[in-house]
Amino acid sequence: MAVGPKLELRQSQGLVMTPQLQQAIKLLQMSNIELQAFLESEIERNPLLEREDGGEPGSANETDSASEQVEDARETQDNPGTERGDSEEARTYAGPTDSGWLSLPPSSGGSFDASDDQDFSQRLARETTLHEHLTQQLHLALQDARDRLIGGLLIGMVDEAGYMTGDVGAVAQTLGTSESDVERVLKILQSFEPVGICARSLKECLALQLTEAGRLDPAMAACIDRLDLLAKRDYAALQKACGVSLEDVKDMVKEVKALNPKPGNAFGSLVVQTMVPDVIVRTAPDETWLVELNSDNLPKVLVNQQYLAKVSRGGQSEDDKVYLNECLANAQWLVKSLDQRARTILKVAREIVRQQDAFLIEGVTKLRPLNLRTVADAISMHESTVSRVTSNKFMATPRGTFELKYFFTTAIAAIGEGEDHHSAEAVRHRIREMIDGEEAGAILSDDQIVERLKGEGIELARRTVAKYREAMGIPSSVQRRREKQLRMEPS
Repeated sequence: MAVGPKLELRQSQGLVMTPQLQQAIKLLQMSNIELQAFLESEIERNPLLEREDGGEPGSANETDSASEQVEDARETQDNPGTERGDSEEARTYAGPTDSGWLSLPPSSGGSFDASDDQDFSQRLARETTLHEHLTQQLHLALQDARDRLIGGLLIGMVDEAGYMTGDVGAVAQTLGTSESDVERVLKILQSFEPVGICARSLKECLALQLTEAGRLDPAMAACIDRLDLLAKRDYAALQKACGVSLEDVKDMVKEVKALNPKPGNAFGSLVVQTMVPDVIVRTAPDETWLVELNSDNLPKVLVNQQYLAKVSRGGQSEDDKVYLNECLANAQWLVKSLDQRARTILKVAREIVRQQDAFLIEGVTKLRPLNLRTVADAISMHESTVSRVTSNKFMATPRGTFELKYFFTTAIAAIGEGEDHHSAEAVRHRIREMIDGEEAGAILSDDQIVERLKGEGIELARRTVAKYREAMGIPSSVQRRREKQLRMEPS
């Protein structure tokens, strides 16, 4: 058999991920906050894009020629760090200086307008971060430049909860100093406000707070040294470890519970965004469910046709024409992608409401088992599309506001033949109800919960009950019994 090269013509199908398709996929899985930020950047880059409620197109720059605007926009895209305008007044000024005050642009009249006033008040309203708070105390407590350098590096290793995440030995090696010097500066940092800051462990954090309050005696030190017993609520073992009476153990436990395990959380760090629903579900007059998109949350952008016509009439170079055509194509595709995104979200939300109608009427006990494939098949979409739609999207219902993924739960088999499966979320809710309703003299073990669920037609293994219970933060039957007995004892 001869072996040699030859030419063959084959025909095959394949999916090409164009940049536009990749953008549409990214838009689909963005939350409303991420989408707004993305659109802001796109509007800044593309002169043909504008917000629908942004006023008259082109009114802000009537004095500029169309060709100059296109040229400026193209240069801005090529050089993101370049800002339009050469005068000092046209530049965007820096944020707060080291003193904490806003560096204001010069003004001919010695004052600033309403927009400057609003920005100034927003800057003043910003919360002081933990690192800024510690750095201010560092400059007051330490005068030696070398100690300040060590302290600054240690402060940079403090996490949002207020704990020191770095290693003393690594810091000493990095700065070329001794570990004793680093330990000495760390002790000074641990005396800063808030009390308990810069601790390397929960035990050290609690000890710092108890020392400040003058309550770190040998018995209390033994108590926080056995936090594992405190977490298990094993007061008998704690009494033995501390060498005090049961009443003293109860008092010490109350003191420890009153301490702050995360002292750094009192300071500003990341901005907490308000959860805004993407879909609103309410009862229609005919007692059906009305599902609609939240109009306040929909991005409203369009192509500035007036500006496009104005630019097209002016003289343009070849580069300007290419740039303008690219901007037009990108703007049209973005508007189309946003419309398709809204339609897809609404389609998926309506199917979820149809599937979970019993939940909306009767509550979590009637939450049906649901998976992505069921919804995807019902609306003729791919599972991956449904998965992207349900990520970071929220639905406001008469039962509360839930993430769309909340409605997708695994199925737990029913005992009776022909009966519907049970939702895992509904089973967890039922377990919590059983435990909340138990009495001190009749604490339910995991095995007893399994038997009760079986009596209700729910087949569940004991280890699954334990897993659900632990996920909900519910202690074991032994710990619950011990805690309720202590509550019943006279103080």
